[in-house]
Amino acid sequence: MFERAISRRRFAGALAALPALAAVAAFMRPGTAQAAALPATLRILCTGPAGSIPDIVARRYAERLTGRIADQVIVDNRVGAAGQLAVAALRQASADGTTMLLAQGAVATVYPFLYAKLAYDAAVDLKPVSLAAEATMGLAVGPAVPVSVTTLGEFVAWGRLNPSLANFASPGTGTLPHLLGAAFFREAGVAWQHVPYPGGPPALLDLMGGRIAALVLPEGLLRPHLAAGRLRVLATSAAARSAYLPQVPTFVEQGWPSLVMQEWFAFFMPGATPAASLEAASLAVQLAAADTGVKSTFADAGMVAAASTPLALAGRITAEQAYWQGVVRATGIRAAS
Repeated sequence: MFERAISRRRFAGALAALPALAAVAAFMRPGTAQAAALPATLRILCTGPAGSIPDIVARRYAERLTGRIADQVIVDNRVGAAGQLAVAALRQASADGTTMLLAQGAVATVYPFLYAKLAYDAAVDLKPVSLAAEATMGLAVGPAVPVSVTTLGEFVAWGRLNPSLANFASPGTGTLPHLLGAAFFREAGVAWQHVPYPGGPPALLDLMGGRIAALVLPEGLLRPHLAAGRLRVLATSAAARSAYLPQVPTFVEQGWPSLVMQEWFAFFMPGATPAASLEAASLAVQLAAADTGVKSTFADAGMVAAASTPLALAGRITAEQAYWQGVVRATGIRAAS
């Protein structure tokens, strides 16, 4: 949950205790001499390609943090291995408060159970900073699926009759869209081939081009193409219908009560980052998340701005690890590396 009660005094106090980022307090006092002492650059490593949901989140926060937490904030897209390349870059970064990772929650909650060999230890190498955004997912179909298919039940029936065409895509193995799709088809009792992509945009192109049957993505990426008639959204993953797609029923409404899932994204820092640095960065993110421009951008993309303390994010990760361990075991999904 986003913590609204953030005082400027608390923010400045946390920064005063922070050697590497003490000058960030100047953002509370624009125009002072302290502004010159800001770190030159803060780098945000991003797990998604340009135009993806993680990229949108990272770049909007970068805009709001520029001149506040560093003279410039840059986004460094490290795409591949479902986010593991970005995590690897974070592990190699200095723990001086000048590098953050913007990643899907799965890097901390799912991957430890999904991958037989993981190149990082989530509990050691990823220090939680703050939530960043949350998004509802949608299951969409393209021209490969007849327009007569308008419900999940009809979609499953079509797949049974056309097994060679029965596939679904996601923005990567082990991502929440992948797990949602796998859980849906498992509960439906049908075997569908999973087609992983390096992010959402290339998967969307293939869906609309008729090269894949279905795709699970955050609804914000699907909505513009739905309005243009290039795809159809059969279901969304929230407990209630989306305010952005009120005409689309949920998985719950169509007989899948267990499929209530939210994709979320968060900021992390290297494992050796001091607690004071984590707190200072978290407070900066929380203030940015409260910005009306950030909220508007995220709403346009079908997301909600979200922020938290490092402790609250760590608690969420621990709770969700137990859940996702069960999901991975039940679906039988495993990845080699």
